[in-house]
Amino acid sequence: MDFELNEEQRIIRETAAKFARRELEPVAAQIDRTKDRDILKANLKKLAELGFMGLNVDPEYGGSGAGSVAFSLVMTELGRACASTAVTASVTNMVAEVIQVVGTEEQKEKYIPPLCDGRYCAGSFGLTETCAGSDPAAMRTTAVLEGDYWVLNGNKIFISSAEYAGCFVVWAVTDKEARKGRGISAFIVEPDFPGFTVGRDEHKLGQNGSSTNELIFENCKAPRENMLGGVNDGFRIAVAELAGGRIGIGSMALGIGLAAMDFATRYAQDRIQFDKPIASQQAIQWMIADNYTRLEAARLLLLRAACLKDQGRAYSREASMGKLYASESANRACYDAIQMLGGYGYTNDFPVERFYRDVRITTIYEGTSEIQRLIIARGLLEK
Repeated sequence: MDFELNEEQRIIRETAAKFARRELEPVAAQIDRTKDRDILKANLKKLAELGFMGLNVDPEYGGSGAGSVAFSLVMTELGRACASTAVTASVTNMVAEVIQVVGTEEQKEKYIPPLCDGRYCAGSFGLTETCAGSDPAAMRTTAVLEGDYWVLNGNKIFISSAEYAGCFVVWAVTDKEARKGRGISAFIVEPDFPGFTVGRDEHKLGQNGSSTNELIFENCKAPRENMLGGVNDGFRIAVAELAGGRIGIGSMALGIGLAAMDFATRYAQDRIQFDKPIASQQAIQWMIADNYTRLEAARLLLLRAACLKDQGRAYSREASMGKLYASESANRACYDAIQMLGGYGYTNDFPVERFYRDVRITTIYEGTSEIQRLIIARGLLEK
């Protein structure tokens, strides 16, 4: 069992870390406060130039072909600096990857290169609805074939990066009579398709630098050839292919947790109380020890899932384990980081306040912690 990264992976991680420190960290608080999309989009373009928007995509289509382990490493480093940028990069990577896995050759050639090279600022997934969150099979958005077009009607909510996405992978019911989950198909939708509107940006607790929008389909016409995969094969695509997104979100959460603990640990070494640094107090030392131990365990779980994926082996259960443990551990790390800073941690003069807000959603999107536990338990019971 080899726990060492290969040379390419080390170079990729170091490059991501340098970029995050130099380009993302200095502006993270600003885009959180102002929602300045121009700054965000400029940095997304730079990430594309580094090859970080198609890490597990074949170079034939403009990707890096670096694999899922590299993807996890990059998302961790980006998460350390700016969660809003990291989540956009994670989702864009997965959009390109899903199209690569199930798309036609024409779809791959048309949509993947601009996702990877930055012509599209981002890619988005349109899955969640008001009545179909943890239960996507309950979705109500429909798609009806009329001549050469699929006509979509319905709404999606909580869609990351929708304001500036160059393409969307959208799921809709194509057979209302089919058993629940069996009559769903996936489509590639472009932002200028007639009948398609991106709705308002949600006002959120954290990750304010990235947009989260409603999608509105009112007789939206998508060309017949824009169906992704086969008819009524959409639910399988969502379940099978989006598991990789859990590696991305878990890795981002790990980065946020590490950033919070790194800052709090440095603070504890400088903060004097009772005539000595608070880092000398056992209560603080145990917070440091416990949190770094949990975060290191989370890192290994995520890299294990990524390694299995790179080997072409089943990894869904391991991805759920990694996402669950990383997001829960990162939330605890951010909580304790604020506690270590005391009153200062509760102010926006210090970044742990932002880390605390940014990390909270990681136990919710890409499958809640409760859903991850269901996936893990079912996998173990079936085995």
